[in-house]
Amino acid sequence: MCEIFISADPKLYEMKTRSLRLHGVSTSLRLENLFWTILTEIGARDGMTLNQLITKLYNEIVESGFEKHNFASFLRVCCARYLALQRDGRIPADRKVAIGSLNPAFVLADERRPRPRLAKVNSYAAASAISRRAGSRT
Repeated sequence: MCEIFISADPKLYEMKTRSLRLHGVSTSLRLENLFWTILTEIGARDGMTLNQLITKLYNEIVESGFEKHNFASFLRVCCARYLALQRDGRIPADRKVAIGSLNPAFVLADERRPRPRLAKVNSYAAASAISRRAGSRT
């Protein structure tokens, strides 16, 4: 299992520091390159530069009262949620669709519902069994 992850391009998890101004204060953020790439994609969907997206997110988090949290961690979680919401079909994979055009209630609907606990299933074994059944029908 580890080979899948450790064989990734090391540049993806190298840290990069970027400087920007938030509320008129110069600051710097340090994230792994993969997160900078995802944030750039998110911003581009709404016609924003990376700095514009980060400033918008920061302004909105300050307005919501959650600014006391670690902002770099917040950005990492934003990236993970973006990918998970895409996987779940809540955010279209089509990068031409602006995130700002989406209905937040729809995007977040499944996230707020309690999920039933699923029995543990060995997906590889299940796929093999399905494959064997399909092969026996031919």
